[in-house]
Amino acid sequence: MRRSFSKIPAQLYLWLGVLIFGASSSVTRKLTQIGAQQAINGHNPISLCNVLFVGNLCALGVMILLYRRQLNWRDIKKITRSQWGSLMIVTLCAGALGPAAVFHALSVTPVNTIILLGRLELPLDLIASKLILKENVTRHQTMGAIVVAIGVLITVLGNRPASALVSLGTGELLTIGSAVLFSTSKIIGKRNLLTVPPGIVMTFRTGLGSVIFFFVALKLYGAGHFAEVLSPFLWRWMLVYGAIIVVVGQFFWTKGFRETPLAVSTLVSCFSPIVSMVCAYWILAEAPTAAQTLGGLILLMGLLISQYRHSANSIEIAKAPQ
Repeated sequence: MRRSFSKIPAQLYLWLGVLIFGASSSVTRKLTQIGAQQAINGHNPISLCNVLFVGNLCALGVMILLYRRQLNWRDIKKITRSQWGSLMIVTLCAGALGPAAVFHALSVTPVNTIILLGRLELPLDLIASKLILKENVTRHQTMGAIVVAIGVLITVLGNRPASALVSLGTGELLTIGSAVLFSTSKIIGKRNLLTVPPGIVMTFRTGLGSVIFFFVALKLYGAGHFAEVLSPFLWRWMLVYGAIIVVVGQFFWTKGFRETPLAVSTLVSCFSPIVSMVCAYWILAEAPTAAQTLGGLILLMGLLISQYRHSANSIEIAKAPQ
């Protein structure tokens, strides 16, 4: 079985992860709609805070079962003090503060704006992969990234008034901050945590990240946001959500991320807005606007440019005499 998985191209894992994560927003909103129809004591049991917190707890249980062989004292003792420090930073950035910033931004800022500013991860990742990781960022990957950025700009800004293009409010600043946090976690993980078993990384990040997020949410929103956190109705849905969206999605993405250059994984992740639009139409019956459709097509063209060139280079290397 392990040998069969080793034959799967690393980029395929990335694409599967993007498909799952791209669908997550629509799935989450659909679940909140279902919860609103089953209100308990006037509260939606599947609120966003409950989805993030309880979903991660359910995912943590699945991870412990899935990675129980990696969660052993022998492998844990091999983790250096420097790697523990890196793991803590990754947990703070990608497991707690980053998601908390995005969540708060969603409550005060249009979703399209958050999608646009969140794509700041792309140039940040490309710059960091070149300067810090010393990876080879090709001209074609750079061209593809530029086209992708143009597509995202058109997608998000097409329906915004001109007066709103240059103003930055609390939500925009939080989203920019989250992009920096997520990019930082990728760089640190790629540089310092590749030798740490992925089960330890994912379990630690999910477990501690959930605890930190809980206290951050308590500070921002108060205990009322977790009023129905013990509802059986919520936990039944979150067991499915946590297993598929969090665990399987993270497994695919982590597997591909560890085995491909950062520039490639960053460009593949830019496909998520297209997946999100398709899922929004299919799950929520939300048709994309003309600007979103045009921007999505341009974004897809940029991805094809970068991926085609990367594939062509790989074929040339494979054919080169040894």
